[in-house]
Amino acid sequence: MSEMIPDKKINIKGLVCPYTFVKSKLAIESMDVGQVLEILLDYEEASRSIPKSMEDHGQKVLKVEKVNDTDWILQIRKDKD
Repeated sequence: MSEMIPDKKINIKGLVCPYTFVKSKLAIESMDVGQVLEILLDYEEASRSIPKSMEDHGQKVLKVEKVNDTDWILQIRKDKD
């Protein structure tokens, strides 16, 4: 899979649920359909819950990657308003 260049990046390190999802949802809502959001986080539970919640809301999860011992990068494409 080719690397997607995100249209917007947010860093939610240090936050825990539900704030991780709230920040992610607000970010994706401010974007246009087809744009890609990249999320940097350090809360393991959110690395599973954000992708599931985004898919439940009709968005496309492009990447969930653990980049080191503490951090994950998620990429979400906005597929619907």
